[in-house]
Amino acid sequence: MRIPAQSVCTAIRDDIVSGVFARGSRLTEELLARRYGVSRVPVREALRTLESEGFVTTRRHAGACVAEPTEQEAADLLEVRTLLEPLSAARAAQRRTEAHLKVLRGLVRLGQERARRGEGEDLRSLGTWFHETLAQASGSPGLTALLTQLRHKIAWMYAVERHARPAEAWAEHAAIVDAVARGDAERARSLTALHAERALAAHRLRRPGPERERERERERGQGRVRTSQHAVNTVSGCH
Repeated sequence: MRIPAQSVCTAIRDDIVSGVFARGSRLTEELLARRYGVSRVPVREALRTLESEGFVTTRRHAGACVAEPTEQEAADLLEVRTLLEPLSAARAAQRRTEAHLKVLRGLVRLGQERARRGEGEDLRSLGTWFHETLAQASGSPGLTALLTQLRHKIAWMYAVERHARPAEAWAEHAAIVDAVARGDAERARSLTALHAERALAAHRLRRPGPERERERERERGQGRVRTSQHAVNTVSGCH
């Protein structure tokens, strides 16, 4: 069975975001094909997609390498997200379905309950799920895909501290859902803009330490990566 390039793309991106492939390290087709158990053809296609997304760059005499975004590029991503998420929420207020509302309300109930109990382990994933559903409710596949790509890149470049007052964050989520349910696009937009602005303070730019820098230099010269394996999911899409 031929493994689709979308699945290989997802696997490589996940390994870049998680740090398996260090910034600046080489990504040879042979190494990647062997790692994921596929031929070079889907690897080549995946690398082209990842280059268009900004995760990979092609260097003269070195081939494909993991990108090394600047601090300004990282900061720009956060700014773009603070602009797009409110737009997505406003669209959701106009286009959401009852199914979207059911999921959003269910996530808010879960988040508020776990925040109240001090069970913070799952709150981050619940928050991600909330914002992904809100984006899908916008009814705009292009906007949803762009926000998904932004989330991947921000997770790659930033560490996010646990919210000091999770109950407040989920109260903000609940207010956004109420505005979306009422079809109040402007209120959904303003509440989401305020929520996104407050979230900025929790982001800390990831900076490689001296040991990671030395490791990266070795990887550049030898084309090696950390040894953890990543199974290719044959049904995942490349967003």
